[in-house]
Amino acid sequence: MTKLKAIIVEDEYLAAELLGKNIEENNKVELIGKFDNGFSGLKAIQDLKPDLVFLDIELPKLTGLELLELLDDAPMIIFTTAYNQYAIEAFEKNAVDYLLKPFAKDRLFNAIDKAYEKFNNSPKAINTKDYKDIVSSIQDNDDKQLDRIAVKDKTDIHLIAIEDVVFLEAQDDYISIHTKERTYLKNARMKFFEENLDPKKYVRVHRSYIVNTSFIRKLENYNKDSYLLLLTNGEKINISRSGLQLLRKVLYI
Repeated sequence: MTKLKAIIVEDEYLAAELLGKNIEENNKVELIGKFDNGFSGLKAIQDLKPDLVFLDIELPKLTGLELLELLDDAPMIIFTTAYNQYAIEAFEKNAVDYLLKPFAKDRLFNAIDKAYEKFNNSPKAINTKDYKDIVSSIQDNDDKQLDRIAVKDKTDIHLIAIEDVVFLEAQDDYISIHTKERTYLKNARMKFFEENLDPKKYVRVHRSYIVNTSFIRKLENYNKDSYLLLLTNGEKINISRSGLQLLRKVLYI
């Protein structure tokens, strides 16, 4: 019997220890590592290439959702979470399984059986895009507004504080994230940012642009019905009619 190589990414020491102890009693899985934050978990997935990851969602440094977003080649994931809303969304999106804390050993073994069967019968049934869809779905249904953006740049991971973002620009399947210092590129949808940023501060002024109103210097009349937005970093942004209406509402003009 070929065992699944597995890692645990869990920041609660006792939970990780108990999970590890139970996994080692299962003859379908070989535990090859435990990691207590999202950064070390991401590096372990890239270096160790496990078949299966037991992934907590609420993790320090890099959350489980941010980790999933940054994966190029995803292994099978079993979510371990105390938050039911995450689990339901993940499961509905065809994750291998989820374990809602606290969970019994029988429930763990049942999840391992699912992963083992999937690995042997349809190892490519869940790919990286499925996980990115899971992340988007969970975030779309989460009331919490975005406070940072995780971006992968070759081997580096940047965590950009949302207040440092001057504006976002849609470019095909990517979003350019413009800060005062530099520009980052992330595979994402403009709709996601539109729905997860504070609407009192971040305004979609055009189909291709969302602007942080803190960086607006001037609204310039371009011709009879057109306006340009001048930003404090010197950039000029086109504004659509609907964008102008939203902006006037937010800025009380």
